[in-house]
Amino acid sequence: MPLKTYDEQSLFFTPNFLEPASKPESFAYRGELIIKEGEVADDSGRRKPPVAVLRDAILLSDADKLSMMVGGIDDIADAPKLLERYGKDIGESAPVILLAPNLANDCQTEIEGVKCELLRWDAMVWSQVSEEMRLEKSDFKGQSSAEKVETLYSEAITYKPKNPFIPLDEVLASATSEKRELHGAI
Repeated sequence: MPLKTYDEQSLFFTPNFLEPASKPESFAYRGELIIKEGEVADDSGRRKPPVAVLRDAILLSDADKLSMMVGGIDDIADAPKLLERYGKDIGESAPVILLAPNLANDCQTEIEGVKCELLRWDAMVWSQVSEEMRLEKSDFKGQSSAEKVETLYSEAITYKPKNPFIPLDEVLASATSEKRELHGAI
């Protein structure tokens, strides 16, 4: 159960929920997933905030593997670090959809042996990916948080991306200087 293991290893940052899904031993998670931890801050071992995270992560796992990984990264250069760390836990046919603001073009690629759909990050991850899957609010009406993740998954596994395949080295070389604008208290 990868998600329970990540929880035990404190790899979730600002979690929204980690709930059992409909299948036995399966879990759904929304929140942030740490890609690179912050430095140790003091003698008690507490850490500074993470250096890199998978933002607005939407994860689904069964007993052994991640069934789906969706989320936003601040820089496309973090994608190899993400898959280097978690790629071994991703199921063979699991949809992996990553959004990045500095992506030159929407595309498909392979990172650490994992096929990925890469999209320019234009909106909230949940909204953008739901729209990409042609899901509407009514598709989620009356569902629990975990059921909503499962609904997204059921569309993602049948999704046929039309974007071209671009090798990872070309994706990284063509990255733009775009940054995601963060909004907060003024």
